[in-house]
Amino acid sequence: MQAVVLAGGLGTRLRGRIADLPKPMAPVAGRPFLEYLLDRLVQAGIEAITLSVGYRAEVIQAHFGDAYKGVPVRYVYEPEPLGTGGALALATANQGSEAVLALNGDTLLQLDIQALIAWYHQAPESLAMVLRCVPDAGRYGAIKLDGDRVIGFEERGIAAPGLINGGVYMFQPSLFATLGLSGRFSFEVDVLQNHCGQIRPRAFLTDAYFIDIGIPEDLDRAGHELPLLS
Repeated sequence: MQAVVLAGGLGTRLRGRIADLPKPMAPVAGRPFLEYLLDRLVQAGIEAITLSVGYRAEVIQAHFGDAYKGVPVRYVYEPEPLGTGGALALATANQGSEAVLALNGDTLLQLDIQALIAWYHQAPESLAMVLRCVPDAGRYGAIKLDGDRVIGFEERGIAAPGLINGGVYMFQPSLFATLGLSGRFSFEVDVLQNHCGQIRPRAFLTDAYFIDIGIPEDLDRAGHELPLLS
């Protein structure tokens, strides 16, 4: 199975901390954050990794080269910012019909990837997503479920326990054409929110460790916590 990692983020809120590095390359205890993420893919037996890159792509390619710990690495360059959905569509174009594992390059969820893949293949769907319960879903927006199906998204800012998007997906590459989406679009808005009722994504729930390095405080926390996980 191949995994696609969205690694084109600018890291605007981290600019004072990471200079001109792409956000996934933010230093965490002496290593780029992206290394921690790829380590988990390698450990899970992923056979090929595609990095969707944009801003300062040359930094990422120079660091990882054509393979990471024996797993081939392919780079797909956004000619212009395409949004998360457009980047995933470009990265999976002409790559066959096999389901793809997709991850955000600025978050890490320590779930059992092999268990996720096995769960997905028990009942393949056009889209499945990993959800995590957190004490305060206000920063991300809580997700509503009906059984194991995602049926809606609450607005951000409501401070209460809830399920949030873990930033890990299993999807079939034909998903975007089926929805009539191309060019620049957001996976979170144009796919998940605008077509939630049509797709009704399957939900894989986990309480695994989760961190998003999007703000300086969490980047600092990652520096303390991720080496302990490794």
